[in-house]
Amino acid sequence: MGRSRRTIPEELLLLALDPATGTTAQPQSLDLGLAGAQLVELALAGRIAPDGDRIAVVSPRPTGDPTLDCALELLRRRGAPVRAVHWIGGPRLGLRQTYLSHLERCGMVHAVAGQMCGVLPTTRYQATETAISREIKARLDTAIRTGVPPDPRTAALAALAHAVGLGKHLYPGNEGRSSRSRLRDLIRHDPMGGLVAHAVMDVQNGAVAQPRRNPAQAGRPAGPGGRSAPEPARGVPAQPHRGSMARVVAH
Repeated sequence: MGRSRRTIPEELLLLALDPATGTTAQPQSLDLGLAGAQLVELALAGRIAPDGDRIAVVSPRPTGDPTLDCALELLRRRGAPVRAVHWIGGPRLGLRQTYLSHLERCGMVHAVAGQMCGVLPTTRYQATETAISREIKARLDTAIRTGVPPDPRTAALAALAHAVGLGKHLYPGNEGRSSRSRLRDLIRHDPMGGLVAHAVMDVQNGAVAQPRRNPAQAGRPAGPGGRSAPEPARGVPAQPHRGSMARVVAH
């Protein structure tokens, strides 16, 4: 995968950055969204595919993106398709910081050191390439305004933005109500993005323990050959860089 194109996790994070405060909107749900965005990016790259409400690896070939490849390898090691909610709901140690550090190295954000309560070191991130953030937002605006089905990447980004609660950040107030509604409606234009977005919302709502079943199968006990739900997926570990562990991201 060439690095000339931004990945969906990177774009989701840029959308969530508040230009006034340098913090990220919806930080807790954003972590889930970034894990889901990795799945969408891997699906668009032809490495994974949906299998009902599960995710199956169809090609273990590396993408060239270290963070995505780490997620792909973890999925491959599972040996069987994993439920999207279990993967997204697993621990995500340092995932947001990993992507913030990457955006900083690429020159898209600038780290600003500070202190919380005058003692605890913090780091805020200001977008340096504001034209990039405007272009990402403009794609969503166009899809919302025109009603024309967007490309799969934009549709998936819209689905994830809605799922993590960025609607009020992107389209605030009463005047943004119709745009927030249309943002939600864009979820139907990308099956993989829709699957992942629903999984993100299910995790937030606590609906992780039991897989979804067809109404016709409701009440039937699992047969002796039925698959048991896999253990929660482990998150993509942080890829710390020198000096990065001394900083704390302000939320």
